Amino acid sequence: MNLNQVTLPAADLERSVDFYRRMGFTQIVASPDYARFECTSGDATFSLHRVAQPLPHSHVVVYFETPQLDAEVERLLSAGYQFTQLPRDQRWLWREARLRDPGGNELCLFWAGENRRNPPWRVEG
Repeated sequence: MNLNQVTLPAADLERSVDFYRRMGFTQIVASPDYARFECTSGDATFSLHRVAQPLPHSHVVVYFETPQLDAEVERLLSAGYQFTQLPRDQRWLWREARLRDPGGNELCLFWAGENRRNPPWRVEG
Protein backbone atom coordinates (compact mmCIF):
# COMPACT_ATOMS: atom_id res chain seq x y z
CA MET A 1 0.00 0.00 0.00
CA ASN A 2 0.96 3.62 -0.49
CA LEU A 3 -0.36 6.63 1.41
CA ASN A 4 -2.57 8.57 -0.99
CA GLN A 5 -3.37 11.70 0.96
CA VAL A 6 -4.20 13.26 4.31
CA THR A 7 -7.35 15.36 4.80
CA LEU A 8 -7.26 18.23 7.28
CA PRO A 9 -10.24 19.99 8.89
CA ALA A 10 -10.79 23.68 8.14
CA ALA A 11 -13.47 25.79 9.79
CA ASP A 12 -12.56 28.70 7.47
CA LEU A 13 -11.95 26.83 4.23
CA GLU A 14 -11.30 29.93 2.12
CA ARG A 15 -8.64 31.21 4.52
CA SER A 16 -7.00 27.79 4.69
CA VAL A 17 -7.00 27.45 0.88
CA ASP A 18 -5.29 30.84 0.61
CA PHE A 19 -2.73 29.82 3.26
CA TYR A 20 -1.67 26.70 1.34
CA ARG A 21 -1.76 28.35 -2.10
CA ARG A 22 0.52 31.14 -0.83
CA MET A 23 2.84 28.46 0.58
CA GLY A 24 3.28 27.26 -3.01
CA PHE A 25 1.04 24.20 -3.18
CA THR A 26 -1.03 23.70 -6.35
CA GLN A 27 -4.77 23.46 -5.86
CA ILE A 28 -6.23 20.71 -8.05
CA VAL A 29 -9.80 20.39 -6.69
CA ALA A 30 -12.15 23.09 -5.44
CA SER A 31 -15.70 22.74 -4.15
CA PRO A 32 -17.72 24.59 -1.51
CA ASP A 33 -16.66 22.14 1.22
CA TYR A 34 -13.43 20.58 -0.07
CA ALA A 35 -10.07 21.51 -1.59
CA ARG A 36 -7.21 19.30 -2.72
CA PHE A 37 -3.57 20.19 -3.34
CA GLU A 38 -0.50 18.69 -4.97
CA CYS A 39 2.78 18.98 -3.16
CA THR A 40 5.53 20.99 -4.83
CA SER A 41 7.66 17.87 -5.39
CA GLY A 42 6.87 14.17 -5.54
CA ASP A 43 3.35 12.91 -6.19
CA ALA A 44 1.71 13.27 -2.78
CA THR A 45 -1.51 15.22 -2.29
CA PHE A 46 -3.43 16.50 0.71
CA SER A 47 -6.84 18.01 1.13
CA LEU A 48 -8.95 20.26 3.33
CA HIS A 49 -12.59 19.73 4.26
CA ARG A 50 -14.90 22.27 5.77
CA VAL A 51 -15.97 21.68 9.38
CA ALA A 52 -18.59 23.65 11.32
CA GLN A 53 -16.15 24.78 14.01
CA PRO A 54 -12.45 24.39 14.76
CA LEU A 55 -11.59 21.02 16.20
CA PRO A 56 -9.69 20.64 19.47
CA HIS A 57 -5.95 20.14 19.13
CA SER A 58 -5.46 16.56 17.95
CA HIS A 59 -1.67 16.16 18.35
CA VAL A 60 -1.50 15.11 14.68
CA VAL A 61 1.42 16.68 12.80
CA VAL A 62 1.66 16.86 9.00
CA TYR A 63 5.25 16.77 7.70
CA PHE A 64 6.39 18.47 4.49
CA GLU A 65 10.00 17.76 3.48
CA THR A 66 12.24 20.18 1.61
CA PRO A 67 16.02 20.16 1.16
CA GLN A 68 15.93 24.01 1.20
CA LEU A 69 14.32 24.16 4.66
CA ASP A 70 16.02 27.32 5.93
CA ALA A 71 15.45 29.25 2.69
CA GLU A 72 11.81 28.12 2.59
CA VAL A 73 11.23 29.26 6.17
CA GLU A 74 12.83 32.63 5.36
CA ARG A 75 10.56 32.98 2.31
CA LEU A 76 7.48 32.21 4.39
CA LEU A 77 8.54 34.55 7.21
CA SER A 78 8.96 37.32 4.64
CA ALA A 79 5.43 36.55 3.39
CA GLY A 80 4.01 36.99 6.91
CA TYR A 81 3.80 33.37 8.09
CA GLN A 82 4.33 32.90 11.82
CA PHE A 83 6.28 29.91 13.10
CA THR A 84 5.99 28.28 16.50
CA GLN A 85 9.52 26.89 16.03
CA LEU A 86 12.20 28.16 13.68
CA PRO A 87 14.53 25.61 12.02
CA ARG A 88 16.61 23.63 14.44
CA ASP A 89 18.44 20.33 14.47
CA GLN A 90 16.67 17.56 16.37
CA ARG A 91 18.25 14.61 18.19
CA TRP A 92 16.55 12.24 15.71
CA LEU A 93 18.78 13.76 12.99
CA TRP A 94 16.13 15.89 11.29
CA ARG A 95 16.10 19.68 10.95
CA GLU A 96 12.59 20.98 11.66
CA ALA A 97 10.50 24.15 11.76
CA ARG A 98 6.86 24.24 12.90
CA LEU A 99 3.78 26.35 12.31
CA ARG A 100 -0.01 26.06 12.38
CA ASP A 101 -2.43 26.56 9.54
CA PRO A 102 -5.61 28.68 9.97
CA GLY A 103 -7.50 25.56 11.09
CA GLY A 104 -5.01 24.98 13.90
CA ASN A 105 -3.42 21.96 12.21
CA GLU A 106 0.26 21.61 13.12
CA LEU A 107 2.71 21.51 10.22
CA CYS A 108 6.35 20.53 10.36
CA LEU A 109 8.61 21.65 7.54
CA PHE A 110 11.74 19.54 7.70
CA TRP A 111 14.80 18.10 6.04
CA ALA A 112 16.04 14.66 6.99
CA GLY A 113 17.78 13.45 3.86
CA GLU A 114 18.84 9.81 4.14
CA ASN A 115 17.85 9.73 7.81
CA ARG A 116 14.15 10.01 6.95
CA ARG A 117 13.96 6.36 5.91
CA ASN A 118 17.31 5.04 7.04
CA PRO A 119 18.24 6.39 10.48
CA PRO A 120 21.10 4.66 12.30
CA TRP A 121 18.52 2.91 14.54
CA ARG A 122 16.41 1.54 11.66
CA VAL A 123 14.83 -1.84 12.40
CA GLU A 124 15.74 -4.42 9.76
CA GLY A 125 13.61 -7.35 8.65
